[in-house]
Amino acid sequence: MIFGRIPQLPTPEEALRGRPEPTYGVPAQHTVLGKQLTGPYPSDLEVADFALGCFWGAERKFWQTPGVWTTLVGYQGGHTPNPSYDEVCSGRTGHTEVVRVVFDPALVTYAELLKVFWENHDPTQGFRQGNDVGTQYRSALYTHSPAQTEAATSSRDAYQKVLTSSGYGTITTEILPADERPFYAAEGYHQQYLDKNPAGYCGIGGTGVSCPIGVAKAEG
Repeated sequence: MIFGRIPQLPTPEEALRGRPEPTYGVPAQHTVLGKQLTGPYPSDLEVADFALGCFWGAERKFWQTPGVWTTLVGYQGGHTPNPSYDEVCSGRTGHTEVVRVVFDPALVTYAELLKVFWENHDPTQGFRQGNDVGTQYRSALYTHSPAQTEAATSSRDAYQKVLTSSGYGTITTEILPADERPFYAAEGYHQQYLDKNPAGYCGIGGTGVSCPIGVAKAEG
């Protein structure tokens, strides 16, 4: 809880108004992978969006995954256009912290990225991950194709079975099409934060329960 209150998502009417353009820029290049951060990306690559708690640690998990071309952290799932970090943390935008993953499907499948996603956080915690509490830490998958939506849903259902057998509760992960929930890149200092600050905070951690690979039958 924050100041004694249980976090709640704002309605579109309650959300902060935001702005038509961002008030900040992001670096041109990924500090680890050396690739461009923002699109357009090469046509043979695919994009996927993952929210699994604090995006500093989450981004590192994905840039360390073979086949990932670049990663970019940002805000998604809410109502406020071009929010700032402080606005997102206020709980008044509806956004969650997200990692945009650009990957080569010839080297890593969306199903394999889903396995990284599920195994590196607890998707049953609602508006929190460990000690991080707030709507911006909720679990979410924003999909870029019907195939990704089907894969995300299938993997959630399969993982729920093994989590339940291990004593965990119901998965709270939000699964929505990305075109219904625009992605806004976060400020430059958040990009590859743990590369710039190796001793920095990383609040994500998994359940220790393995996600059955191959449950998501479609990629792309």
